Amino acid sequence: MMPAQTPEASDAPRTAPSGEPAPAPATAPDAAPATEPPAESSATTAFRAARDHLLDLGRDLDRAGSEFRWPDVGDRFNWAVDWFDVMARDDDRIALWLVEEDGSEQRITFDAMRRRSDQVASWLHGLGVARGDHVMLMLGNQVELWEAMLAVMKIGAVILPTSTVLGTADLADRIERGLVRHVVANASDAAAFEGIDGVEGVTRIAVVPSGGSAPEGWTDFADSHRASSVRPDVVTATDDPCLVYFTSGTTSKPKMVVHSHASYPVGHLSTTYWLGVRPGDVHMTISSPGWGKHAWSCFFAPWTAEATVFVYNYGRFRPAELRDQLERAAVTSFCAPPTVWRMLIQSSLGERPRALREALSAGEPLNPEVIGRVQQGWGLDIRDGYGQTETTAIIANAPGGTIKAGSMGRALPGVDVVLVDPVTGVVGDEGEVCLDLTTRPVNLMTGYLGDSARTESSMRDGLFHTGDVAERDADGMITFVGRTDDIFKSSDYKVSPFEVESVLIEHPAVAESAVVPAPDDVRLAVVKAYVTLAAGVEASADTARDVLAHARTGLPAYERVRRIEFVDELPKTISGKIRRVELRQREEDAAVSDERIAGEWRDSDFPGLRG
Repeated sequence: MMPAQTPEASDAPRTAPSGEPAPAPATAPDAAPATEPPAESSATTAFRAARDHLLDLGRDLDRAGSEFRWPDVGDRFNWAVDWFDVMARDDDRIALWLVEEDGSEQRITFDAMRRRSDQVASWLHGLGVARGDHVMLMLGNQVELWEAMLAVMKIGAVILPTSTVLGTADLADRIERGLVRHVVANASDAAAFEGIDGVEGVTRIAVVPSGGSAPEGWTDFADSHRASSVRPDVVTATDDPCLVYFTSGTTSKPKMVVHSHASYPVGHLSTTYWLGVRPGDVHMTISSPGWGKHAWSCFFAPWTAEATVFVYNYGRFRPAELRDQLERAAVTSFCAPPTVWRMLIQSSLGERPRALREALSAGEPLNPEVIGRVQQGWGLDIRDGYGQTETTAIIANAPGGTIKAGSMGRALPGVDVVLVDPVTGVVGDEGEVCLDLTTRPVNLMTGYLGDSARTESSMRDGLFHTGDVAERDADGMITFVGRTDDIFKSSDYKVSPFEVESVLIEHPAVAESAVVPAPDDVRLAVVKAYVTLAAGVEASADTARDVLAHARTGLPAYERVRRIEFVDELPKTISGKIRRVELRQREEDAAVSDERIAGEWRDSDFPGLRG
């Protein structure tokens, strides 16, 4: 769920809360007069040709898979300069469209964004931000985020996207391990940096509300409006670091993933293909800044396709308001995490938004029940996509392809996916999802910052190991089974939490669930489900019996849910992934104390279910 953010320091126009038409698109006020565009570089030409080839084959995955080759952009490539600036010059189409809950909005053209990011780049360079410096961007969905991302890239510095909800301890860890030298954050978040060791030596830049002033020790981002509009000429090597992402840390301390100017900017050609976004489209993704998915679908892929990025900032999720925005903005492609899709189907889906062509989901596997409900209501198949912070999109249900309920789809163009048995190392149709490094794919990270041992381990035996287990059918369709550390055994049978959760979500009382092993003297472990209930459903014995009975009808005996507990919410990472590790630990602690967890229902409580 994205927090509401109010863009304060921007030259872009707004509409009144009444919803009147927006004024003319914004331009950068201090921009220098347009000059003759430089000749297109060979890198730009190669990138454009690869993109155009994927657009031409947008609904033919077989041909795209066999014909696509990653573009050779040479030794020097900077997506913000060699692609965005070239594409955006004199382009008055809308690049970024931000809408707030109160109805105010901002629309920024591609050319205005190009010139404004040049100005911010010039200003940051003047403040001492140099090529290779690590810059923490802790901003919400506000225009300054997009300006800063382009600007930092243009001067060859390294972006560290950071969530706005992190506390002081997490920020201290990121600043220290992430080698941060500069920070850009909202003035309202400045207090979170107080008391961090060494922060005095970090350049601190604050986005200040109109009429306010920067906190002590911070520089006002608005000062950038007085800077030269001529960006410095910085040469960037293709393999230079471009971004450092912190993983969401579902089981351990967040890893620091390094991406180059090729692995993310060029690598997101695969994501562009999966999204099905095309020039002139309006694309919306619900994602919070600070996580890889935001860069996937709110930055690189849409702008690679020359599409508008549409963002609706809200404080509380209301399905009806989201549908209104999809309709009003004529959104053509919409991507949301499974949690949002589940909340949508629990409300009245209503009519399909008039312009919507592509419905997508990523972050965690989407249950077949949700896909079926949306297909019935909107006539659209939700196309699941899969990738990690370490990669771009690598497996997906591509546009125009056959959808198999519950499947992630097939390997995307440019990606060689193999399934490897975690024990024997044999390649087959079930096993850990790995990338063959015989020909290293462009869209794979360069490694983990400051952790060569972990980098080597993840790329051992000529493979990149994702840690996820899947199975592939005769048609090449790949279905997620679970994380290697989430799958467990019961009575010597392997249990996939995802398979059990997919059955549970079919029950109308279940809004969301998480399945973990509960230690058992006889079976080693039994299946325990933590469940959040749909609105209006009572957490009672009758509900527990009904859900347990339902789970027995669609699962083999070894996957039957033996215990269930109703909770108000499931523990999740900041990026929205369920932290099953916390629930597993809770079960292990209860087993050690030999005490039954209060509020837990067991199948033994209902004699008619036992067996």
